[in-house]
Amino acid sequence: MLLVLGVERATHTSFAWTALTIGAGLVLLAAFVAIERRAAAPLVRLGILRSWPLVRADLAGLLFAAGFFGFQFLVVLYLQELRDWSTLQTSLAMIVIGVDAILSPVLTPRLVHRFGNARVIFGGLLLAALAYALFLPVGADWTYAMMFPALIVLGIAFSLAYGPLTIVATEGVAEEEQGLAGALLYTSFQFGAALGLSAVTAVNVAATASDSPADLLDGYRAALWVPLAAALLAALISAFGLRTRAGSAPVAAGGPAEAPADLTAAR
Repeated sequence: MLLVLGVERATHTSFAWTALTIGAGLVLLAAFVAIERRAAAPLVRLGILRSWPLVRADLAGLLFAAGFFGFQFLVVLYLQELRDWSTLQTSLAMIVIGVDAILSPVLTPRLVHRFGNARVIFGGLLLAALAYALFLPVGADWTYAMMFPALIVLGIAFSLAYGPLTIVATEGVAEEEQGLAGALLYTSFQFGAALGLSAVTAVNVAATASDSPADLLDGYRAALWVPLAAALLAALISAFGLRTRAGSAPVAAGGPAEAPADLTAAR
């Protein structure tokens, strides 16, 4: 919470307070690690982090969630704050991102069976980066047809990345630690979502000089680089998994629908 707060308040407070907040968060994290190393029955057995596929999936999931939720937040601001769209209009415009609910149980398992989890995840993250890049030149008078390609590509990207990430994060982990591995991944998603929202907010505020339409648009465009950078970094991390054919276990039919309830609600 302190790390997220430090990022979000970076543009509202002095550098000293920002550094103090983030520093306090890092100190608490270090204290947690120290306690877990000495605990007879640790909440998180740190040895599980020796699994590179698990760590890779957690980091990619964190960055993917950061970009995914940060981007949607910016699109909502753009549509409602600049374009004066209603809540209903905005919801209907963005509902296309939910195409993952259809593709995840139908398309993703077939791709995983043919190409393996690592390649499908990598492809999904590249598509996410493409979606954000397509929205970068957003204008003050864009039609919905101009926004649609970015939104539909993002929905496809989620369907490809989310399910296989859950498989890779728990693959090869001992049965008694499957719950821990899954919890680490979901925590990564949750923290990534919060961090992404904080980061795009901070950049948006810093880059917006006034409430004029032109300045608001400049703020959105600047903040859109955050999701793009997060997706590209996630893809880079996932690329290390391409050396071997990651497990080709089929994705659960539920796909993204089995995400944590608050993540699903936020989407």
